[in-house]
Amino acid sequence: MRASDKAYRTLLEEIQSGVLVPGAVLGEVEQATRLGVSRTPLREAIGRLAAAGLVVQQSPRVTVVSDLDADDIRELFQLRRALEETAARMVAERARDDPQIAATFAAIAAEIAAAHPADDADAYYAVISRFDGALDASLSNDYLISALRTVRTHLVRVRRLARDQPQRLAASVTEHRLIAEAIAAGDADLAAHATHVHLHSALQSALASSTGSRTATDQGAA
Repeated sequence: MRASDKAYRTLLEEIQSGVLVPGAVLGEVEQATRLGVSRTPLREAIGRLAAAGLVVQQSPRVTVVSDLDADDIRELFQLRRALEETAARMVAERARDDPQIAATFAAIAAEIAAAHPADDADAYYAVISRFDGALDASLSNDYLISALRTVRTHLVRVRRLARDQPQRLAASVTEHRLIAEAIAAGDADLAAHATHVHLHSALQSALASSTGSRTATDQGAA
């Protein structure tokens, strides 16, 4: 693996998992030493993160992890609705004439139904990752696939907010199962509508969690 790829993957995982919090400074010398790479591949890695909007350059020598506030979350979900509803509709339409697509999503629906995210959130998100992968594999639009993958890079940060909400995770199981079942049945309208309902609920939960987290942080700093 190239040094720049190694640095990128490590920093991406740390940003998505919250090890590197919003506002954390990514000093070139410090990060290069910590990651065991030279400064040139580190700059390449940071450039990729900046292109994805995960870090911002505050000055020529200061790069920080980007914030993720309520406005950012709303804007992300506006894009998600446009992309994911379209993708669900398109794949459901294809499933009507492609038994393999229908079978794939029927199997994923069964996996989702059997998930217990309150006991093992990582296993549940692994199932959702397979759902996303199947969606991408069933699309025939490279531009749409690329846009979806970019959104998911940021979505990992938002999903962290749901990990301490058992009720929201349980609702997510039902919502994702319905989307997968609708795609398997070739019901494009239901697939798009179920995606819309899921994203609406997920957005409200993320906004509530973001506000609560910000309030707790402010009180702790007072």
